[in-house]
Amino acid sequence: MASLRPVRRRACPACPATLGQSPDATEDMLDVENKRMADSLASKVTRLKSLALDIDKDADEQNRYLDGMDSDFMSVTGLLTGSVKRFSTMTRSGRDNRKLLCSVSAGLIVVFFILYYLVSKAGT
Repeated sequence: MASLRPVRRRACPACPATLGQSPDATEDMLDVENKRMADSLASKVTRLKSLALDIDKDADEQNRYLDGMDSDFMSVTGLLTGSVKRFSTMTRSGRDNRKLLCSVSAGLIVVFFILYYLVSKAGT
């Protein structure tokens, strides 16, 4: 059975940085390079972690905003449903309410066109 002995890193004979250097100096140089690269990697990981935390915070804020919008839309839906029910009740009732409904509708249309005209003139 072959004995296991530790393998020692040897300098690359073709590498210009290792020519004329002892194996210990080459090993020290490689260790320094490894530490520099490890530090660089650690800083990149730290930046990625902070970016991920910022994304998480932003997603939470957007979810809260959307939840608020959902409740606002639900309240508007309730208001519109009530208005439609009242409108339907008014149209089903007697002839007097129909005349009132037509005059209110015509008035709203006239007000809309007046406002449209005023806004278009203010914009130019």
